[in-house]
Amino acid sequence: MKDFGFTVNKGRTLDFDAADFSLKDSLIQNVFSYKRCIGCGTCSATCSAGKYTDFSILKCNMLYRCGDITGLVEELDKCMLCGKCTLVCPRGVNIRAMVISMRELLIN
Repeated sequence: MKDFGFTVNKGRTLDFDAADFSLKDSLIQNVFSYKRCIGCGTCSATCSAGKYTDFSILKCNMLYRCGDITGLVEELDKCMLCGKCTLVCPRGVNIRAMVISMRELLIN
């Protein structure tokens, strides 16, 4: 088999029937603007931590929404809470408060 310099990753399927949406509902109570997130990725594009690590706030957000919280606390700890993501969000989501609330909800 010839090596073309890349590998094909295994597909990932999200099972929405088994997803736990109670975490998302709790986060909406703490940060109401979270409801407006459309997953555009502007937050990840401007993230200072994402430029130097593999951190992606968009990925954390999507995993949290689906209830896939395995390793999410460690991933959220990479966030520097600088607030650049909040400044550029086209929907006005308070992403900094969202990250803080996610951490609190996952730890408790």
